[in-house]
Amino acid sequence: MQRVARVSGPAVVLLAAFAALLAALSFGGGANPGIAIDPGAVVRYGIPISKLVVDLSIALALGALALGVFALSSREAEFGKALDVAAAGAAVWTVASAASSILVFSSAAGTPPSLSQQFGQSLGDFLTTNGLGLAWLTTTLVGAALTVLCFAVRNVTVLGVVTALAVIGLIPLSEQGHAGGSSTHNAAITAIWLHVLFASLWLGGLLTLMLLRKALTPERMMAVLPRYSTIALIAFVVVAVSGTASAVIRVGTWPNLLTPYGVLVLVKVTALVALALFGAFYRRAIIGRLTRENARRLFWILATAELAFMGVAEGVASALAVSAPPVEAVSAATVAGTTPAEYLTGTPLPPELNPLRFFTSWNLDLLWAIVCAFGIFFYAAGVVRLRRRGDRWPWYRTALWTSGMVVLLWTTNGSLNVYEQFLFSEHMLQHMLLTMAIPVLLVLGAPVTLALRTIRRRDDGSRGAREWILLLVHSRFAKVLTHPLVAAGLFAASLWAFYYSPLFRWATTDHVGHEWMIIHFLIVGYLFVQTLVGVDPVGNQAPYPLRLVLLLATMGVHAFFGLAILSNTGLFLSDWYGAMGRTWGASPLDDQRAAGGIAWSVGEIPTVSLAIIVAVLWSRADTREAKRRDRAADRDGDAELEAYNAMLAERAGQKRS
Repeated sequence: MQRVARVSGPAVVLLAAFAALLAALSFGGGANPGIAIDPGAVVRYGIPISKLVVDLSIALALGALALGVFALSSREAEFGKALDVAAAGAAVWTVASAASSILVFSSAAGTPPSLSQQFGQSLGDFLTTNGLGLAWLTTTLVGAALTVLCFAVRNVTVLGVVTALAVIGLIPLSEQGHAGGSSTHNAAITAIWLHVLFASLWLGGLLTLMLLRKALTPERMMAVLPRYSTIALIAFVVVAVSGTASAVIRVGTWPNLLTPYGVLVLVKVTALVALALFGAFYRRAIIGRLTRENARRLFWILATAELAFMGVAEGVASALAVSAPPVEAVSAATVAGTTPAEYLTGTPLPPELNPLRFFTSWNLDLLWAIVCAFGIFFYAAGVVRLRRRGDRWPWYRTALWTSGMVVLLWTTNGSLNVYEQFLFSEHMLQHMLLTMAIPVLLVLGAPVTLALRTIRRRDDGSRGAREWILLLVHSRFAKVLTHPLVAAGLFAASLWAFYYSPLFRWATTDHVGHEWMIIHFLIVGYLFVQTLVGVDPVGNQAPYPLRLVLLLATMGVHAFFGLAILSNTGLFLSDWYGAMGRTWGASPLDDQRAAGGIAWSVGEIPTVSLAIIVAVLWSRADTREAKRRDRAADRDGDAELEAYNAMLAERAGQKRS
């Protein structure tokens, strides 16, 4: 009976998903023959079916890994079984991705798959030279590597790294398909990646729980299910937000909801709403009563029903991926306008920048909007938890952290994100805020200290957020990165290595490179500020004189970097910023000089603030040390001073003799 119950979950998902897929293909016309070329029914139906299998297997692999890394105990049999589930999911992921790559090539070539030499050679060229082919090849290789690693690795820390790499491996596939028009391409990529990732964690986690039902005792279920519920709640929020963004990009105006594509979107939304109701019922009525037999039975029944709705959502999503949206993608070459700026960036030229637009223009970067929202929410939740148990938390730390998150939100979503592709000066201002201003606010918010004081400790062999934070801040890798000389070296060297290498071009012309730039400079700036004024128990704490020396040295390097840009007579990325022409009257060289002035002047303001903070902390440390010595002298009659005077007298007597 238990075996039937464990298999019923995956079976329900598959049946619901395939039924929904076929119905959605019939309604939306996603598998209809093409007007010009038709590779055949096998290819037309094979692509969405294989894509559905890929999505389900990715969900199973990532969901099982997420539970193993964050919810399950490495001391229990459940952990090994979850990794076996992840390995099985990754194996299916590999095979289904390989099949999809062949079918996608057949669709592009307009011919059915064959075993001929010509087909094989053309397929090889497609997988190694074409962007879509490379994406499917990467997805297949990631699945194959994950299969091997899930069998070979049982260390939780290494599995955490493997999970992170698998998540990154989803990016190439997210860049393909319905990525929106040229002006919304970057937003669509981010929305697809977030949607696939968190939907996978949500669905795959529940599937894994069903498959591990025999290995989980009622006591273990009481521990594991609330952890999965937290993952599912976060996943629901991200899936809802990213799904809404994707729908807006592809559906456009409200009347388009009445098109077949729009109706399928509404069906998917309905399934997600039903899933939200399931989750709310779990958290309120069932999780706290799992020790009762009737509650456990009700949970498994409802979980099976929830998986059915998840299957419907996955099936409809796979059909939408091959259906024509009402808003067609527009290539960069056909963007309205004829300016070089529009041709290079693939987006319409925004209005000329002025003081009002500097503060009111917005270009949504969904990833950082979600990061900032969760950052503020979890920090506030930690402060509330402290106050409820009677502990205090300085108000100014909350204000500093919130301010840092708000500035990060504006830096990544505001006017700097609108104009940084067109104006080097706006790019440089974004860079300076990421490395110099935002880290100061975030570090002084002491997030690690707050997390360690509020997140509950686990003692069952699993790793929650608290255990992962402790592992990270006390690791050898963290000690190396937070060494004052290393942190200062990374901070100073990153400036020159970035702008005088191909990394600058990658971050300017490619959305993924731009996101990498934000992450890199935010982390480098955070590490450097942490070594100077951080209060969190992270890494090494340098003596105050060394802190000031390092700060002054990096200030000099920073100023020299700004002067180098300011005095440079050649253009950085001349075929990009130089080809923009006089976008709004100013020449590219004048704009580059403005960027150098920003790096030289604006970047030094946070540095001066840091110097003042270090001096104040140094003074307070000396005051505390003096008070400590005075208290010690009061307790022992100044024995330390008496011993020192006696030593001097003894030495003086030895010299006279």
